[in-house]
Amino acid sequence: MSEPNNQHHDRFVSHLTRNTIALILAGGRGSRLKNMTDWRAKPAVPFGGKFRIVDFPLSNCMNSGIRKIGILTQYKADSLIRHIQQGWGFLRGEFGEYVDLMPAQQRVETSWYAGTADAVYQNIDILRTRQPEYVLVLAGDHIYKMDYGEMLADHVANNADLTIGCLEVSLQEASEFGVMDIDNNRRVKAFIEKPAHPPSLPGKPDKALASMGIYVFNAAFLFEQLIKDADVKSSNHDFGKDIIPAVIDKYRVNAYPFLNLQGGQSYWRDVGTIDAYWAANMELIGVKPDLNLYDKTWPIWTYQEQTPPAKFVFDNDKRRGQAVDSMVSGGCVISGSKVRHSLLFSNVRVNSYTVLQDTVVLPEVNIGRHCRITKAIIEKGCDIPEGTVIGENRAEDEKRFHVSSGGVVLVTPDMLGQSRHYVR
Repeated sequence: MSEPNNQHHDRFVSHLTRNTIALILAGGRGSRLKNMTDWRAKPAVPFGGKFRIVDFPLSNCMNSGIRKIGILTQYKADSLIRHIQQGWGFLRGEFGEYVDLMPAQQRVETSWYAGTADAVYQNIDILRTRQPEYVLVLAGDHIYKMDYGEMLADHVANNADLTIGCLEVSLQEASEFGVMDIDNNRRVKAFIEKPAHPPSLPGKPDKALASMGIYVFNAAFLFEQLIKDADVKSSNHDFGKDIIPAVIDKYRVNAYPFLNLQGGQSYWRDVGTIDAYWAANMELIGVKPDLNLYDKTWPIWTYQEQTPPAKFVFDNDKRRGQAVDSMVSGGCVISGSKVRHSLLFSNVRVNSYTVLQDTVVLPEVNIGRHCRITKAIIEKGCDIPEGTVIGENRAEDEKRFHVSSGGVVLVTPDMLGQSRHYVR
């Protein structure tokens, strides 16, 4: 399989990015995250100590030079909308830059978005008036850093109608994805959603090529295909299930492998399950994590709440405020307690004689004295009562909380008998 040429001239890339509209599909609930998406859409779920999931594709757009962005919202979008308004209002309309929220327009039917393609189709009139040359379609619920300018340049250099961003995954994992069969020039010969027997990569019999849910379309071509698909009553109106399989034979559809400079698979995480979400957050605590949040050349932007510095108080043998191998955000107070290999979001208080281990604590949480919490996710707004023990007895945890297949305990205010409406 040929690899993309990532040495395109900067002016070539900037011309392409200026004439591109990015659409972030952010309407999904993400039901596999269980109670974490009871009151918020999956892209609004907090991640990494201070961000939300949607900040990653948005930051990729900013850092790639794409400044025309639509966010297609639907399910319980209140916290997502507020986050965008608070943290992403810095673009200048005078320069044609924007981050627009695009709810279901119900332009023909009085229905919500029926599928990923229908979500774009319902906004086709708006998109046409903005006259893009290219449309970049992005999932709003994955964690990764990617220069979309290079993918656009590869799309144009290969005279493609559609380019699909893709990952190399094992054959065992491939059944969870849309999988492509390609030739040696990266042209897509077949696209199969979640196949039982996925085709392997040329020259790599143990690997398959999976879709990242990232697409570059020539705008006119996209509009034509959306209109055609909208008239097919039996269609799911979905890119992976309908649009892509329908265009492979007649048009130029290319795969764009998301590789690092060494030719290996770049960092990409689907944090769509409790176990995957916990693990991706835990990875960040490592000495040299695969996702570098300290990279000044590719910053992750977000709404920055004004908080005081984190504070660690009391220093005697019976109670010492300390955090080891951990990430602790602003506004936190570690008061005579021990935090080990854990990630704390902003405004968390951990009170005396408590021990946290391998735990992700979302914002605005108070953890009482004499608690022992291991391998857990504590949702936003929880007030953990004094003496609570979590993560030591699965049978006891399952009586009160959700315990994942991997043994991660999810604790929400609702499970504690507290107001669940706080979790946004």
